[in-house]
This record gives sequence, C-alpha cells and structure tokens, in this order.
Amino acid sequence: MRILLIFIDGVGLGGDSPANPFSYADTPKLNKILDGADLTFSNAGFSGSAATLLALDATLGVPGLPQSATGQATIFTGENAPVLINKHLNGFPNRQLRQLLAEKGMFKVLKSKGYKVSFANAYRPVFFNKLRHGLPGDRYSCSTLITYYGGVNFHTVDDINCGKALFMDITNDILKRMGLSVPIITPEEGAGQLHRISAEFDLCLFEYFLTDLAGHLGEYKESERVISIIDKFIGRLADLINPAEEFIIICSDHGNIEDLTIRKHTLNKVPALLIGDSALRNELQKEMRDLTDIIPALYRVLK
Repeated sequence: MRILLIFIDGVGLGGDSPANPFSYADTPKLNKILDGADLTFSNAGFSGSAATLLALDATLGVPGLPQSATGQATIFTGENAPVLINKHLNGFPNRQLRQLLAEKGMFKVLKSKGYKVSFANAYRPVFFNKLRHGLPGDRYSCSTLITYYGGVNFHTVDDINCGKALFMDITNDILKRMGLSVPIITPEEGAGQLHRISAEFDLCLFEYFLTDLAGHLGEYKESERVISIIDKFIGRLADLINPAEEFIIICSDHGNIEDLTIRKHTLNKVPALLIGDSALRNELQKEMRDLTDIIPALYRVLK
C-alpha cells in the first residue's frame, strides 16, 4: 500500500459559523468525499464510503496555543515535541527539535527500512544556493529538515516542468509572478501531477501552507480562495487513487483558518482526513487521537 501524506498548515476543525470558511465556502469536492458534510468539528468521527474524518488533539498536554515547529516535528517523528521542549514553539525548529528531526524524521526511518520516500515540493533557486553550504542556522521548516537529514533529493523548479515536483501553491501562480518559467495549472492538474509522482514511492509527502497565512491575515476572500484550491485538489486526488493500492492521509499541525475572528492559532482539534481502503480507515479510527498517532498510522498502512 502506497501512502500520499498531505500536510496542510493551520487548519483546525471549527464550528458551523460565519467565521469558519470551511462552513460557509463552496467546497463541493470535500462535501462529496464526506457524503455531503462539511469539514467542521460537528462532523468529526464521520466515516463513509470514501473517507473518514477524525479530530486530533494538537495541544499534546502542554499549556498554550499549538504552534508550527512543535506540531510539525510531532507529525513527522511521532514524538511529543511540545513535551520534549516543555512548550509550543512557533516558526522554525530550535536545536532540540532539529536533533529530534535528524534522529527520528520519518524519511530517515523509512529509508532505513527499505522504503522509497519523496518530498514532492519544489524549491526556488535561492534555496539551492544556500544548500551548497549545508543547512546551517535555524530558518528551515520541519519538512525541509527531514528531507535533508533523510538524504532525500530536493526538487527544483525545473522538476515542476518535467512533472517530477509540485510547488507549494499547487498552481504555480506565485512562481509565475516571480518571473520564473513555469505553466499556470489548475488544482485538478496539480493533483494529477502529484498522483503520478507518488506512484513511484511508498510514501510521498506534499506540504501546503497558504491556509495558515490566510488565517493570520484574517481575510475572508483569500481564505475562500485557498480553500477552493484545496477542495478541488483533494477532490481530484480522491477520484484518482486506487483504494486497493493507495491511501491518502491529510493532516494539519494546529488550528487557524477555521476562525477568522482572530489572527492567531486556536485550541481547536485538527483534522485527519483518511481516504482509501475502508478496513484500514476503520482500524486507524480506533487508534488516532492526537498528532503523535500520525506516524504509527503511516507505519500500519505501509506494512
């Protein structure tokens, strides 16, 4: 069974509220996957013909608002990162978290067991100028660090044009506005490209973080725009996979965009949207309660 792990930054399960774009925005593809339901807390625990929606705790027993560095470190290692450093850490990993990612990052662990893994996101040329000198300093995301420490190839903008990678905004709009030579694609075309890429690996990771940025801006139109992209992207992936061979896990690190009345993270539980084999989904539904359970879920599916 191959896994496509999609990490979407800053998405919690909010209420059925005018402040929650997942409640009021048009999301026909997600609604179809969830048999008509919205991606909101009231629908956590739903399991239908195509998907299961779980609510995972992101606070992990540590007071304060969940944050990106500790949440993502937990997702990508299975270890309780906030407990490890006794706080929630925003932004980029500190020394302790970098050490954790170097030792227990999922790419390194899975490669040591003989699995083929990939980070499907492409990086801009400026990143590779820095990469020539290694990755010193503390301004790199958890996904970048597990790729580096795992000895996994980083993808270039040229790889996008060759169908071997996808940019973080899915459509290439940001790269195009920067003057880089890439085609503008639809979210559905991006899903098709990611699906083809993932076919070569046991585990393929893709990261999307514009949801978190939109949440911090508190802008309703931008939030609707990025959610529409995600809706079409996930919907197409759900149509493309073969449930006998492929399994999708979609997760987040903390809440944010689901409550546009505030411009900071929330205490809301975060979604784990499972798409694929119903028996596997039923097994994982019994076991997944918080962010530390994502890595064990990956390992269970891969066996």
